Amino acid sequence: MTETSLAQRRLILVRHCEASGQQPGAALTDAGLEQARELAEFLSGAPVDRIVASAYVRAQQSIKPLAQRLGLPVHIDPRLNERNLSPRPVANWREVLRDSFEDWDLRAPGGESAREVLVRGWECLNNLLNEGNQLPLVVTHGNLMSLVLHSLDPSFGYAGWLDLTNPDVYALQSDANGGLVFRRIWRPG
Repeated sequence: MTETSLAQRRLILVRHCEASGQQPGAALTDAGLEQARELAEFLSGAPVDRIVASAYVRAQQSIKPLAQRLGLPVHIDPRLNERNLSPRPVANWREVLRDSFEDWDLRAPGGESAREVLVRGWECLNNLLNEGNQLPLVVTHGNLMSLVLHSLDPSFGYAGWLDLTNPDVYALQSDANGGLVFRRIWRPG
């Protein structure tokens, strides 16, 4: 890969709009559907040429208006699914989430560790960054998104996760050294 191609690697990372719940089949709320239309308007000028979303309904519904506007299919990739913190409710789930930004191997009983989420998430993102798209767009979930951003900049941790909105949008781009940097481009209303 040449220096020029490294400098041009970029991707848009989107957190889904407001949803009716946390289950995989949870749909967007009425407010979330309106946010999806606003998101489409916001992103419609970007040269997006590939859209990939989590297998969760809320992620797919969040990007459907943009996909229709651009005439692009939404490709589904379960590697972008939200972190399975535990198959059962966890009373101290915020504590587990917070601590997992420092201990990537921490897991609640039966759940995924941050490291496991990052491995599957980065596998998908690296494929998209390296397959020659002009500007791929990914729709995912808050914990996966914040762990990815934290892996690029350790100062983006639990506080960064708390600051995320529904939706939220970050641009990832290669820096001069071939590493990735990010910036928030969504300005919540």
